[in-house]
Amino acid sequence: MNTEVLTGNKEGLSEESYFFFRLLSEIEGIGVVKIKNLYKYFTSFPAIFSASLKELTLVEGISPELASRIHGADKISQDLKKRITKESNTLFELGGRCVMIWDEEYPARLKKIYDPPIALYILGNIIKEDENSIGVVGTRQPSPYGKQSAEFFSKELVKSGWTVVSGLARGIDTAAHIGALKAGGRTIAVLGSGLDKVYPAENKKLADAIVKNGAVITEYPIGTKPDAGNFPKRNRIISGLSRGVLIVETKVSGGALITARYAIDQNREVYAVPGSVFYAGAEGGNLIIKKSEAKLVSKVSDILEDFGDVPMMQGKAKEAPKVHHNLNLFEQKIVKCLSEQAISIDNIAHMTSFSVSDCLVNLLQLEFKGIVKQLPGKMFILE
Repeated sequence: MNTEVLTGNKEGLSEESYFFFRLLSEIEGIGVVKIKNLYKYFTSFPAIFSASLKELTLVEGISPELASRIHGADKISQDLKKRITKESNTLFELGGRCVMIWDEEYPARLKKIYDPPIALYILGNIIKEDENSIGVVGTRQPSPYGKQSAEFFSKELVKSGWTVVSGLARGIDTAAHIGALKAGGRTIAVLGSGLDKVYPAENKKLADAIVKNGAVITEYPIGTKPDAGNFPKRNRIISGLSRGVLIVETKVSGGALITARYAIDQNREVYAVPGSVFYAGAEGGNLIIKKSEAKLVSKVSDILEDFGDVPMMQGKAKEAPKVHHNLNLFEQKIVKCLSEQAISIDNIAHMTSFSVSDCLVNLLQLEFKGIVKQLPGKMFILE
């Protein structure tokens, strides 16, 4: 049964294989290396659990004690079996899949970092062209300049054939994803939670839009909550997927600098947009420029010139069409309230008789369609 290489498939784990993978992951003493060794020897997860004790101990790193735990896995608590079964059902109901590090779809660049996740949970699709990706990250509380910069650079990057990778967080991440989508390009969002726990909740519609033209991915299984400790760890995936990382406004203690550190460790290029000296939220980006840890960029060509092997898109890039038809009734009513003069969210809610939260959801959809632009202070205009 032994095999020299790990071989997977194009579509992720089947429901049966997913159940046994997650069961294996829950066994005390079984980590990434042992999972790889077991899969390499038996070539499938169900086969691992049908193996004899003697066969299990033939696998490197599997002691008689560990073999007994695996062999006796059918005696695990019913609660754990129910939880894993519920996870599996939810994953497949969402339209997601679990892709192992030896599967075809697993990003080749990510495999080569120091500690790649053994499994990725994916909604949407990762394609070969995504190997040319740039991470765009920054503060959750950007200045208007920072938000504009993130959206501008993301638009220009996707127009040049690149994929934008970010973390779906508020602020710069959100602006980066929206910029990529507005320009009709691809973007990948890396979560610090399970696929069923999109965070922040107000970005659920944005996540749905990303799935249609990119992917939402995570290393965390279904049901994992967005705990604070998950986010620094997920940043290694943002940089690991990317050929370079662009920092747009961050504090000295900001999570974006963690991504920059990962990028440096992974031998990725690091870039930063210079920020205002009067804004504390930009101090981190300015610092790494000052320390020569990041290249100062003021235009997208400052990034692209470092990657001569990536062909530029020929001619003028195609902007996402500004669709003014096929709007739902809520969107139609909101558009009638807007003009080229900025109007506040409170006034929009008053004029439409909708709640503020309903207005914001529909305004986000109108942003995706290139019809509406949000200005600082929750002000909106027709674009």
